[in-house]
Amino acid sequence: MTVATAVSFDSDLMRRYDREGPRYTSYPTALQFRDGIEAGDYARAAATSRGALEGQPLSLYVHIPFCFSPCFYCGCNKIVTRHLDRADTYVRQLLSEISRRSGYFSRTRTVEQMHFGGGTPTFLPKKLLVELVDRIDHDFRLTDDPARDYSIEIDPRAVDEGLLQLLAALGFNRISLGVQDFDENVQRAVNRVQPADTVARVHDAARDLGFRSINFDLIYGLPRQTLETFASTLDRVVKMRPDRLAVYGYAHMPNVFKAQRQIRSAELPDAALRLGLLQLAVDKLCSAGYVYIGMDHFALPTDSLAQAQQDGTLHRSFQGYTTHANRDLVNLGVSAIGQVGNLYVQNHKSLPDYEGAIAGGALPSRRGALMSRDDVLRKDVIHELMCHGSIDIAAVERRHGIEFDGYFASELQRLRALQADGLVNLGGGRIDLTPAGRLLMRAVAMTFDAYLAADLRPARTSRLI
Repeated sequence: MTVATAVSFDSDLMRRYDREGPRYTSYPTALQFRDGIEAGDYARAAATSRGALEGQPLSLYVHIPFCFSPCFYCGCNKIVTRHLDRADTYVRQLLSEISRRSGYFSRTRTVEQMHFGGGTPTFLPKKLLVELVDRIDHDFRLTDDPARDYSIEIDPRAVDEGLLQLLAALGFNRISLGVQDFDENVQRAVNRVQPADTVARVHDAARDLGFRSINFDLIYGLPRQTLETFASTLDRVVKMRPDRLAVYGYAHMPNVFKAQRQIRSAELPDAALRLGLLQLAVDKLCSAGYVYIGMDHFALPTDSLAQAQQDGTLHRSFQGYTTHANRDLVNLGVSAIGQVGNLYVQNHKSLPDYEGAIAGGALPSRRGALMSRDDVLRKDVIHELMCHGSIDIAAVERRHGIEFDGYFASELQRLRALQADGLVNLGGGRIDLTPAGRLLMRAVAMTFDAYLAADLRPARTSRLI
């Protein structure tokens, strides 16, 4: 299939649709997760999922919560400490969970995709990283297939060439570097000072070692950012030419994330400047040859992410956009979220609760959601919009045995208003995002969210812009 990737920045539309909303890394979203997920629920899902019945490969997510210092903008589930002995204790518990969860899955199902996130996964000493990957390989089954996607998030300030060599030897072939912004004034405001030369050194070393794909994370809307300083950051990034970029809008929610209380609200860009920063990023990156994938993500046309979008295999999960669609996702570690069949499951968010569950011999799962038939249908529709920018109505009807116009009568009525605003085109048996609508795909996806009216809580969701 050929996917339209053109984008058009319409400032008026962007201002009008700047509201709170989910990022749709899942549907139902985590706001609908409820307590009470039992081991029996997980066992049934693992035994009856499509992946289990067809022997499909697995995806794994491993959460390492530790960081050496706090980044004030961060909304991740993290533990700031310099005591490395805490990592040793945590890995012992994580190894127990790996062995426990692996019992639900056949070893014939190779791990096709694996992601280490955090926190800072490279907080772990080398020997613990080796032990952790070895246990995963023993209890699951890793692969050396070049098409694998084994990625890890990296703090450039705490990585040397020796660690990169080890990661490559362990099978990781993609890394993600937290850059955020190269301006020192901005870095000081968010407590993340790292010279551009430090990032360049890690980037170049990874290239020399043959890592297949390198991602940079950037953030717009940070305190003290200006159009001039962010333009300088983008110019440096384009010169380094990472394969992928995630350009996130900073979500200031100090009532939810304690570290953000250190950020002075008066130093944050106003709405007009924030919009200008986003437009600057879109214009510069697209002019430099990057493809807008969707939802803040850009990739070079040669990267597997852009290629997956073109061939229709792009997927969206809790790790954002991924290249391997419809894989059971095994969650490992405190707060980690997974999906097996129609069951979403999240581990305990607090380390003591996670440790207690492991010590008691139980799976450390606390919350989750079992998808209904309606959830499965709506997830499919939202996924098509978020990944491919269009919905083939007849294909949805075939997959789910529905009559689309009747089932989604109220949604189509709302979509006509979006069509009048220039976000979508309706007709010819399709719903297509326009170039302007691709930058507002979350607003279009929200049309199909059955939980939104009752459960959306602005304090717990980020703004669309």
